[in-house]
Amino acid sequence: MKGTLSKVLLLLALLPGLALAKEPVRLATTTSTDNSGLLAYLLPEFEKDSGYQVQVIATGTGKALRHGRNGDVDVVMTHAPAAEAKFVEDGFGRLPRQLMANDFILLGPASDPAHIASAQSVADAMKRIHDAKTPFVSRGDESGTHIKELALWRSAGVDTHFTGYAAIGQGMGPALLTASEMQGYLLADRGTYLAFKDKLDLKVLYQGDARLLNPYQVILISDTIYPDRNHAGAQALSDWLVSAKGQAMINDFSVQGEQLFQATYKASE
Repeated sequence: MKGTLSKVLLLLALLPGLALAKEPVRLATTTSTDNSGLLAYLLPEFEKDSGYQVQVIATGTGKALRHGRNGDVDVVMTHAPAAEAKFVEDGFGRLPRQLMANDFILLGPASDPAHIASAQSVADAMKRIHDAKTPFVSRGDESGTHIKELALWRSAGVDTHFTGYAAIGQGMGPALLTASEMQGYLLADRGTYLAFKDKLDLKVLYQGDARLLNPYQVILISDTIYPDRNHAGAQALSDWLVSAKGQAMINDFSVQGEQLFQATYKASE
């Protein structure tokens, strides 16, 4: 009897703490923020500061935004400006904040059979790959990277119906490994490339064009359409990411001594 009473008293003592436990924050984000190691670097510090735990769904931007439209998550962090603008315009997202940026790069075999290293622009580089009919690996997964890639083909005035084009429907990591195995070209975000660099037999062959800028936003889910989501937790995460500490940590994150992302938030936003 004494043992049972002791257990009851212990449970009653724990109840106030259990009642105060915070609901986890569900974040849909891109594979690049996950594969690069950025989330593993940032989120433990946010969790320590806020008391919220973060559950991450890492997928392509298109799927991440669909999770937001469906009310499956509390906040999204993506990198496809036009799709994000539509997401907010349609009422599913609120308080979009420019969080950070890195850039896209064109990778390929050291032999560079399409000679893109000497291209005059990224459009010229894409056209050379198309015309040479060399292998090109596309993520093909509606991610921000895939959306950017398709826009670059359009700007080059060519389409993807050429021998060698392979859409694999997978994330950035698998696409990098596939291109390395095939000795093909691909478009990658710099962060994930650096995280995988030691596993790849690929070179950075074209970079630096202004059209290769890769901006990221953090966007809260509508509290009108989905009032029952964890909006307090989502707000806390967004606020922390754009805080002085969050932005400094983004700038400090590096792989092999190279900064992967540049913090871009301006307080006026």
